[in-house]
Amino acid sequence: MNIRILGAAQTVTGSQHLLEINGARVLLECGLFQGRRADTYTRNRTFPFNPRRLDAVILSHAHIDHSGNLPNLVKQGFEGPIYATPATAELAEIMVRDSAHIQEADAEYLNKKRLRRGEPPIEPLYTRADAEAVSPLFVPVPYNQPFEPAPGVHARFVDAGHILGSAGVILDLEENGTRRRVWFSGDIGREKLPLLKDPVLPENADYLLMECTYGDKPHRDPEAAYAEFREVALRTFERGGKVIIPAFAVGRTQEIVYSLNRMISDGDLPSVPVYVDSPLAVNASEVFMKHLELFDEETRQFIREHRHPALDFPTLTYIRDVEESKALNGLPGPMVIISASGMAETGRILHHLKNNLEDARNTVMIVSWQAPDTLGRRLADREFKVKIFGETYIRRAEVATIGGLSAHAGQDMLLKYALASRRSLRGITLVHGEELAANALREKIIEAGFSKVEYPQSGTVLTLD
Repeated sequence: MNIRILGAAQTVTGSQHLLEINGARVLLECGLFQGRRADTYTRNRTFPFNPRRLDAVILSHAHIDHSGNLPNLVKQGFEGPIYATPATAELAEIMVRDSAHIQEADAEYLNKKRLRRGEPPIEPLYTRADAEAVSPLFVPVPYNQPFEPAPGVHARFVDAGHILGSAGVILDLEENGTRRRVWFSGDIGREKLPLLKDPVLPENADYLLMECTYGDKPHRDPEAAYAEFREVALRTFERGGKVIIPAFAVGRTQEIVYSLNRMISDGDLPSVPVYVDSPLAVNASEVFMKHLELFDEETRQFIREHRHPALDFPTLTYIRDVEESKALNGLPGPMVIISASGMAETGRILHHLKNNLEDARNTVMIVSWQAPDTLGRRLADREFKVKIFGETYIRRAEVATIGGLSAHAGQDMLLKYALASRRSLRGITLVHGEELAANALREKIIEAGFSKVEYPQSGTVLTLD
């Protein structure tokens, strides 16, 4: 039995790991690799295995770097089951359809330019029809319910506390009389985050395959971030300004909505209009509201006390319609606009930034890590001039970066997770992290007395002896 590390190896994108056991093949994750356009297209279209020979896929959660290449997998012949928690299955269906829409729109935009240059058209990475073909393959499995994706593989999902439905995957493996427990972390959440329950820690694991995205830094306490969020919003409203928040549609948007709900319900903020302007975020929020059983006790207590849902309140409006979205820019502040994408690279957030960035009354609130060379990073770095749709804008709006809102575990929680099962562990493998983060976490684990920590390259085979 072995695991081939194929994606999210020495990087934080394109998660993909292949379990080979008893002649069967089970793929853990099928994430979209995101990087330079030419590399991205080739890498996502080319699998280092035959999709037709896969027996099953196990999905830890719905984020696109974990689920986003499922349409290509199915397009190239995979017909087996895709195991996921019920909430993950619902969210992943929404997300791959949205991703397909983006792939088609990007190809259409590029082909107009290629046509003018006399170049042949390109195909989208996959289409909405390809995405629709994924849906019938989902097999929803609740937390803690055993399932058997292949002979000799007994699996269970446990709550990872990262986004709704996110899971760690327990794999109890048996081959030729040898038994091993592999614990795959997926993306690990944080303790005391709003909405969600805390992550379940590993136990009795022989091998730990875990993410290390923030292995080089601890996060601030969520309540400190909450207080800073409130202070930034208050001073913006006092200026009569708008708070513009680029936010990931699944997870971060819902956390922000819940925080604003708490602030307004408790009287800590005035009852200003709040708009969620992203069709994907609206669809995802509907899934969140269907699964109140997955919320933590604090959120359920809030719902009981205030007698209204966590993700809905009187001044909140969810927007799907394009014309309603455009109309927001003609409305006076104070207000809050939450829109995708989270790194301000595509989508409706660009129009809101274009229309509000040059007004000193307004604030752009950065609530998540921003990749290099994105508009979000340039704003986080407080650049004075930025380009949007090829035009230069002078940034006069305040920029506030709120640390501590990340849904990923920080270094302290990652260390706690890694060492929770130290007495039984034979080895730890770090994935889904850049080199600086991985090395910092590896050093901390070694300092704590556990030395068998790997940070493998893509293509590395882990033998589970």
